[in-house]
Amino acid sequence: MFKKVMIANRGAIAVRIERTLKKMGITSVAVYSQADQDSLHIANADEAYFLGDGKVSETYLNIPLILKIAKENGVEAIHPGYGFLSENADFARECAKNGIVFIGPTPDQMELFGLKHSAREIAQKANVPMMSGTPLLSSIDEAVKAANEIGYPVILKSTAGGGGIGMKVCYSEEELKSAYDTCTHLAQANFSNAGVFLEKYLEKARHIEVQIFGNQYGEVAALAERDCSVQRRNQKVMEECPAPGISEETRSALKAAAKRLAMEVGYRSAGTVEFLYDTKSEKFSFLEVNTRLQVEHGVTEEVLGIDLVEWMVKEACGELKKLDSLYGNTKGVSIQTRVYAEDGKRNFATSAGKLDKVIFSKDARVETWIKDAVVTSPNYDPMLAKLIVHADTRAEAISKMQKVLEETKIYGITTNIDYLHAFIQTENYLKGDVWTHMLDGFTYSENTIEVLDGGLQTTIQDYPARLKYWDIGVPPSGAMDNFSFRLANILLGNKAGVPGFEFTLKGGKYKFRAPMTICITGADMAPTVDDVAIPMYKPVEVKENQVLALGKASTGLRAYMAVKGGLDVPEYLGSASTFVLGGFGGHSGRNLRTGDLIHVKKPESIEFPNASVDSAYLGTANTISVVPGPHCTQEFLKPEFMQQLTETEWEVHFNSDRTGVRLMGPTPAWAREDGGEAGLHPSNVHDTAYAVGTIDMTGDMPIIIGPDGPSLGGFVCPATIPSGELWKYGQLAPGTKVRFNFISIETAEKIRKNQEEFLEAVSEGKSVELKKETETQKIEQSYPVLKKVEQDGKDKLVIRCAGDEYVMVEYGEMEIEMRLRIRVNALKQAIIEDKRIPLIDATPGIRSLQIHIDSTKLSIRELVNLIVEHDSKIQDLSKFRIKSRKIKMPLSWHDPQTILAMSRYQENVRPNAPWCPDNIEFIRRINGMKSIEDVKKLIFSATYIVMGLGDVYLGAPVCIPLDPRQRLVTTKYNPARTWTPENAVGIGGAYMGIYGMEGPGGYQLFGRTIQTWNPKGPTKSFREGKPWLLDFFDQIQFYPVSAEEILKIREDFLRDRFNVEVEETVFDYGEYEKYLASIEEETKVAKAHQVESFNIEKQMWKDKGLDHYEVHHQLESDAVQVPDGATEVLSTMPGSVWKILGKGGDKVKKGGVLIVEESMKMETAQLSPCDGEVCGIYVKPGQEVFSGQVLAAVK
Repeated sequence: MFKKVMIANRGAIAVRIERTLKKMGITSVAVYSQADQDSLHIANADEAYFLGDGKVSETYLNIPLILKIAKENGVEAIHPGYGFLSENADFARECAKNGIVFIGPTPDQMELFGLKHSAREIAQKANVPMMSGTPLLSSIDEAVKAANEIGYPVILKSTAGGGGIGMKVCYSEEELKSAYDTCTHLAQANFSNAGVFLEKYLEKARHIEVQIFGNQYGEVAALAERDCSVQRRNQKVMEECPAPGISEETRSALKAAAKRLAMEVGYRSAGTVEFLYDTKSEKFSFLEVNTRLQVEHGVTEEVLGIDLVEWMVKEACGELKKLDSLYGNTKGVSIQTRVYAEDGKRNFATSAGKLDKVIFSKDARVETWIKDAVVTSPNYDPMLAKLIVHADTRAEAISKMQKVLEETKIYGITTNIDYLHAFIQTENYLKGDVWTHMLDGFTYSENTIEVLDGGLQTTIQDYPARLKYWDIGVPPSGAMDNFSFRLANILLGNKAGVPGFEFTLKGGKYKFRAPMTICITGADMAPTVDDVAIPMYKPVEVKENQVLALGKASTGLRAYMAVKGGLDVPEYLGSASTFVLGGFGGHSGRNLRTGDLIHVKKPESIEFPNASVDSAYLGTANTISVVPGPHCTQEFLKPEFMQQLTETEWEVHFNSDRTGVRLMGPTPAWAREDGGEAGLHPSNVHDTAYAVGTIDMTGDMPIIIGPDGPSLGGFVCPATIPSGELWKYGQLAPGTKVRFNFISIETAEKIRKNQEEFLEAVSEGKSVELKKETETQKIEQSYPVLKKVEQDGKDKLVIRCAGDEYVMVEYGEMEIEMRLRIRVNALKQAIIEDKRIPLIDATPGIRSLQIHIDSTKLSIRELVNLIVEHDSKIQDLSKFRIKSRKIKMPLSWHDPQTILAMSRYQENVRPNAPWCPDNIEFIRRINGMKSIEDVKKLIFSATYIVMGLGDVYLGAPVCIPLDPRQRLVTTKYNPARTWTPENAVGIGGAYMGIYGMEGPGGYQLFGRTIQTWNPKGPTKSFREGKPWLLDFFDQIQFYPVSAEEILKIREDFLRDRFNVEVEETVFDYGEYEKYLASIEEETKVAKAHQVESFNIEKQMWKDKGLDHYEVHHQLESDAVQVPDGATEVLSTMPGSVWKILGKGGDKVKKGGVLIVEESMKMETAQLSPCDGEVCGIYVKPGQEVFSGQVLAAVK
């Protein structure tokens, strides 16, 4: 028996063959292309080798490359599967020349049966019933003459290939003449053989085939027949064994004819003889022979209890004998359905993309290559899976298949599952009355919504969204205006939080593929159904194929649509909400786009609450109540800041989005010059957790942290929007104004309670008004400090409020000290273990712990008492021992991607920044080191301990060196980079950080490493349910690799082909204290040198005028003189000019794109209002523009 077998194929058949090889104890060798690197056939193989990133001809059809890999790796035999090289006689011969066994028929047999005209000749010799037809035709005239003799209709067929290519049914001489050139051309193009012939065409025929098998000892078996009549465009869709509705006499005759044909050539291995069966005459005739294993072989295996792949392997090495003793009579009925990535409602257009979630029924034999997070390619056959069932009777098998199709879910792309489920319930199929064209004209309904136009930024969200992962940098996401979102669901009788649509600024168009009931709330986007206006805040019934259109929001920013029953989308980390930056949740982890298909769940009830609600509440969105804190106190801001925040009319910046709402206004009244160890700007603090809705002072620009915002950062947060007011920031449109007013925690709790009572009343069908609350208490600057505890011998404890759901616990002074982080950890563990606390998450910073609770169950002030209680029990920190891991991570020093990030910044943002052009040189200089090589040696020799996760996002670590002498310090970019490559590594302030994902950033970069988050699934390094790599107190050590090596490692790491070296250990804080004491003097010397170098650098900045950098926002433009008779092109929103596509003198059509603006981190085209000539462009790339500004003119 062979010891090592290669599968020269991909997809489900490769997985299927691997399963048998494993059972037989044979090493399996897979090959794969770039597009297939996440396929199960790679994961399941014992060995896998890369074919490259080219076309099929360069990969799976590349015979020299496949044989080279096979020879280099000791492969003894190759199984070709089906398709690709499975019927390539030349490949089989090349295998033999290279001493490799081809598992399949002989090359001569493949050639004889590969050409349909020669197959007919053999069938004739074997006395197999034949359809009247012709040999190969030489001309149109010969074809016409033969057709007249045979009688129309006829079918013109290519002699080579298959799959319905080069085939055409002709009902007249005209049709035949028209088809002849087309068929010969397709045959030549696809199979390099233009030969065609004619056969009589049966109007209502069945496709029945017989599985044959032969060995090298002259034995041949005709095992069982299969019905493959359910076809679409000559492609099989469903198969079953045995064939229904034929007599036993016919069944026996089919097998006998197939056996005679196989005996005629001494057939070897697996093959299939196909017949057409005339349902009227009940006679069959030869169609063709497939010299390979068929896609549908599984149904034969099921009813006979055999393994055809095992037979093929044994036959190839001469170990398969006495065929007739290896199988018996068929038992029961087996049915197979083929699951394709195609849309039956759009002419079966193929679908490709990322699979969000794959769920297969446990009641089926599933042959598939897909799994969660696989990206399907349009370059290959769209078959995703074969579902096979087996039962005692046909009726039971059909019932079983119906259940299997109901339970099978493939999210993220469009499939034919609904199509199959509808068809299998049709009367003709249930009766067994099947024929090859029965799917022609078949129509069905599916409970889905088709995206015709996804608008500007439409996502799927839910409520309360993705909680409990804030501490590792996963934002909650969810509806940004959660009040309007919940209202839409409640008005339909849904649960308030089920998934629905969030439309931003402009909604788009959506087609309903079944009758549904919808409700739209939030910003008015003038919704219409089939161009007829529909009401908002009321259930609206829509019919199948009707189209919903939503325009641009007239006021506010976001609208919501709920559908009765809720959207059927999978949950990721406990929520269906979309996090676009992270690429997960919702539909494919992205904004919706044309062609997406969203499933809708069947409603649990048909009842609706009959409540009257309107949009009056939206009028209050631009006045937001905030709770002071955590950081508005006097050590950060002057007393006048309180007045400054509430009296300023802040303008919403055009680059606001779901990560945060940016505000333009006066420079905050800072009470300090810098952030000390945390950074040079007064807004800098040591990394601390953010509350969703907190106002984060990023430098001098306030940003309200959104539902997709970061969980951890190093900026002062002076106020926080409480939960009952949080919906308002979802309606803040760019360019609009917003004001704030301070309220107490108690008033915030009343607002939330009023809101919840209102929603409850609506769900009960009551029409009530939403109660309003006003603050009567005078709010002082010291308000956020809920508790301060100072004891001798212990670092002080300060507890600050952050809205009505969060508190911030801070220890000690504003400095980096491991003892503070240890105390934070001790408190965190105590809080987690206290069942009295309705904890949502506890997120540690460097010297702080943010605690997020369900404050409907425990008040913030009650929480404070429990925190003090637990803190009082924290005793001698030197006894703390914490589980830790030493993790060695590869790092590409001065990686090309980080160099690109630096150069982009220098070219496009701040050319004269002190850290340009080289961040590593800047790190050297500001730390007073002699050479870049010294910087490199220090970084590669240091051990970094993980102090926080999620800075920024998705398990990204913020670390410090265990040895304080190795602590490098830098300033952060000002302003920040607009782009940072994923997993770039850098220094910011006193911290080392790894960027968890691509995005903006401010750390000084020195290299790139492997991923800290795996979206593809569990591996040895990423456990099930834990897609992040690192834990708190892990110890990171870098080792150098080249830029080319890191690219390969990164490809392999997510796929379990590379794993980090991990050593389990314990971080003993008592021992660490002793170590620090032993190097105390050296640390002081190193620190003094560093401070001196830092000050020299700062003085140089002052001398050169580089110590300040201000971004000036253009709030108005100079008046523009437009030529007489010209039409102005006005900006439709505030933003910045990204591209100018036209110039003076250009001819343009109405609707043509002249300028592209960037706003809300989206691209928006500004269109020509008429046909004409461009007579003026009045803006330039990068310029900020306001809504209504004249951009250009057309005449």
